[in-house]
Amino acid sequence: MLLAWALAGCSVFVPKLQSPHLSIVNVEHLGSNLLEQRLRVHIRVENPNDRELPVSALTYSIEVAGQEFAHGAANESFTVPAHGESEFATDVSANMAGALIAILGRGHGSANDSIDYRIAGEVRLAGGFVRKIPFEHQGTFKLQ
Repeated sequence: MLLAWALAGCSVFVPKLQSPHLSIVNVEHLGSNLLEQRLRVHIRVENPNDRELPVSALTYSIEVAGQEFAHGAANESFTVPAHGESEFATDVSANMAGALIAILGRGHGSANDSIDYRIAGEVRLAGGFVRKIPFEHQGTFKLQ
């Protein structure tokens, strides 16, 4: 009974953090060959919390046009200010055959050049009681 009370008391001191919102800002094509495409993905991290998030690493997976596109990690540290945002870029190698077929099937220069995506993963924090925050978001981007 005493242990349950002590653990409940500790939970009051552990901050309740909301998941950050990640969105793809831009995708640059760096090169490709028959088996893979190299891309630089620019990602914006928005912090809905009232404290800054000292990000030490970030792991993610990206689906494009309903197909698995890429997964990876950003291991450069950065800080997202409280109720603010920060951007980072990460290079990915993707075997995006299914997504490419879905994208190219729409036709170049179509009226709607927006492409649907889903990004999910985990933010790892550099300090504090909370060390991992999962996230999942959907949106659209334009391929340049």
